[in-house]
Amino acid sequence: MKYTKLPQSDIQVSKICLGSMTWGQQNTEAEGHSQIDYALDQGVNFIDTAEMYSIPARKETQGSTEKIIGSWLKRTGNREKIVLATKIAGPNPSMSHIRSGLGFSKEALNDAVNKSLERLNTDYIDLYQMHWPERNTNYFGQRGYKHNNDEQWEDNFHEVLLNLDELIKEGKIRKIGLSNETPFGVMRCVEESRKGLPAISTVQNPYSLLNRKDEIGLTEIYHREEIGLLPYSPLGMGTLSGKYLKGTPTNTRLTLFPQYKRYSNDKSIEATQKYLEIAEKHNLSLTHLALAFIEKQSFVTSTIIGATTMDQLKENIDSIHVDLSEEIMNEIEEVQELIPNPAP
Repeated sequence: MKYTKLPQSDIQVSKICLGSMTWGQQNTEAEGHSQIDYALDQGVNFIDTAEMYSIPARKETQGSTEKIIGSWLKRTGNREKIVLATKIAGPNPSMSHIRSGLGFSKEALNDAVNKSLERLNTDYIDLYQMHWPERNTNYFGQRGYKHNNDEQWEDNFHEVLLNLDELIKEGKIRKIGLSNETPFGVMRCVEESRKGLPAISTVQNPYSLLNRKDEIGLTEIYHREEIGLLPYSPLGMGTLSGKYLKGTPTNTRLTLFPQYKRYSNDKSIEATQKYLEIAEKHNLSLTHLALAFIEKQSFVTSTIIGATTMDQLKENIDSIHVDLSEEIMNEIEEVQELIPNPAP
């Protein structure tokens, strides 16, 4: 395994992070525990979750993923062996089952942190992330920003970071991060941190061969402000494994939950076919090509992988040993130039 540190900290994390959002619906508690055990044996010490998981979000299963991680921690007592990241949900009408008044108010932050700590069976969270912005902006599949003149949101970055600072001083969280965020939101946090408030360590955004949108405005910020990207959906919900090019497999996320169409449009399929041809030309699996491409990016701190089977998990983790040549990287760029960011 390869390791690095969470930016602006001394917290060492593996370059592969174990995602967990299927635990509680697609995966059982026992399967979740087995994935953690295997990943830990392979040197993965970084686990990411969220209060809204498992996916898809439902009242009946909200918090189930954190509970599975918590029962593993209770069973093994291995809290010191893992770096644990979780997230608080931003406003979303479909998530009202989590709490009334979703968002990042002081009341919401305290409520969310305390409930996550209880479910996780721990007294601290290593990385606490805001899952998506409170304001109207372009995330979750939107390419461009469209302003809403009726928006009620007012800039509250100072207040939010001040409240998070209190949780850090109480010892409940160690570092903070953003998710599904844009250059505006990241830089507002940077501006406030320069006034003595906590600095953002990471941004968890979608990033893959099918979605390199962060390169347009965010990767320069990551480099210049010492912030790390935690890419999620590095395989485009399994699209970049190539399995959907061969038919319609059963018991997969996209067949069980067809509402997730982000990576299934015609241009994404066309690009995936071209990336598969590159992988086969160089005797690689498409999975290894896709994950090794991300690992090679200097602004990436750790790639969040997710798997529903142990075979998938093993292949994903093994990608850490793949180093793409300059020739392969150039061939990838040719496809990106031809079909840029088909799945934003």
